[in-house]
Amino acid sequence: MTAKPSAQKKKEGLLRRHFGADTAEIMKSINASIDIDRRLYNQDIAGSVAHCNMLVSQGLITEDDGLAITRGLEEVRKEIEAGQMEFDPALEDIHMHVEARLTELVGDAGKRLHMARSRNDQVATDFRLWVRDALDGLELAFQNLHKVFIDLAEDHVETVMPGFTHSQPAQPVTFAHYLLAYVEMIGRDRGRLRDARGRLNECPLGSAALAGTSFDIDRELTAAELGFDRPTANSIDSVSDRDFALEALSAAAIAAVHLSRLSEELVLWSSPSFGLVRLADEFSTGSSIMPQKRNPDAAELVRAKSGMIIGSLNALLITVKGLPLAYSKDLQEDKKPTFDSLDTLLLCVEAMTGMMGSLEVDKQRMREMAGAEYSTATDLADWMVREGGLAFRDAYNAAGAVVNLAKDRGCRLEDLPLIDMQTVEACISDSVYEVLSLDESVASRSSQGGTAGARVREALSSARARYL
Repeated sequence: MTAKPSAQKKKEGLLRRHFGADTAEIMKSINASIDIDRRLYNQDIAGSVAHCNMLVSQGLITEDDGLAITRGLEEVRKEIEAGQMEFDPALEDIHMHVEARLTELVGDAGKRLHMARSRNDQVATDFRLWVRDALDGLELAFQNLHKVFIDLAEDHVETVMPGFTHSQPAQPVTFAHYLLAYVEMIGRDRGRLRDARGRLNECPLGSAALAGTSFDIDRELTAAELGFDRPTANSIDSVSDRDFALEALSAAAIAAVHLSRLSEELVLWSSPSFGLVRLADEFSTGSSIMPQKRNPDAAELVRAKSGMIIGSLNALLITVKGLPLAYSKDLQEDKKPTFDSLDTLLLCVEAMTGMMGSLEVDKQRMREMAGAEYSTATDLADWMVREGGLAFRDAYNAAGAVVNLAKDRGCRLEDLPLIDMQTVEACISDSVYEVLSLDESVASRSSQGGTAGARVREALSSARARYL
């Protein structure tokens, strides 16, 4: 019985060293990327099938060889998915593993597959395909998150809450209006991810190592089969840049920042000090020692993981920034930060979708906090400008004096007697009380994009049409 060839022998059957000493053991370890890039197997096989079909179409290999190769590649795919593929660092990467196994299965035909391509354009194509697939998955996840926000907002058009500046209650708004702020942020996040997808959707295959190929290939055919809009325009650029990954990670980092800000608010608002919302049990944990605790762990983890996503962007920027054209081995290190970042963002989006979809809102507590700290003082100043003819700065100062007076009396603005207000500013009349309540304050903010109910309903209708 013939012994099964080692991974090193398989590699030597494909690539022969043309210089003296054997590879150092540590070199074999540092050179291998199979533990990371094995995730590209689907994309690698898809690219190889498209390349094979193009070679047949151009008469560069026979139809019989093409059929053997495509059938063999499908068998390799099945073996990998069934966990039957033996991955060995000696074969370095997923591309060599697929080619080596293909050659074992179909013989010499497998050796013809690499005609008119290099691992440089092969990996650039595989990587673009993977990032594109990841962005498509994120688009769907963000759409689901969008729906949760819009549905929740529609339930809370009349729910008054404090709007904050500097983490202090500032002016009353509705919870729907607050949620719509994140709807717009998420909309821009989706737009950036779609923009990144659009720019990356060019096919590097056929660029070969860096200079193109002397074979009569059809790059348009290959690009079309793989769902790309067009082939890349320059062979050097095709294999040497990773700005498509950088753009995706940049968009991911911005989206993660938005999720982190929301997480911070969920952590604060679910605390007893605020008590505005309650995270569902499914997204909370207990303490190992304090039985009364409900910890907002899911929100805290989203907040923390945003830092990792930002770090991945920085890591890839630093890797690429000093590289001369064209390909350098440094680019082998582009996959891990990209995989980690986009995987983590997807996890965070799905976790946030669950948290917001099951969020319990304490309407009464929101209203109580909205009415605290004289949050309708701006409405008082606006009234004095509109009804009393004061310049805004004079009205601003008068409203501040009225607030101080209410504090001294220990009462709300709307409970301060008119005669007391008039000691500050004589133009104040009984009609001022019409603007000092929470509901009137909210209803008055009717400028485009404001928190008034009619404007919020307009925004909800627009958001549903734009994003769902």
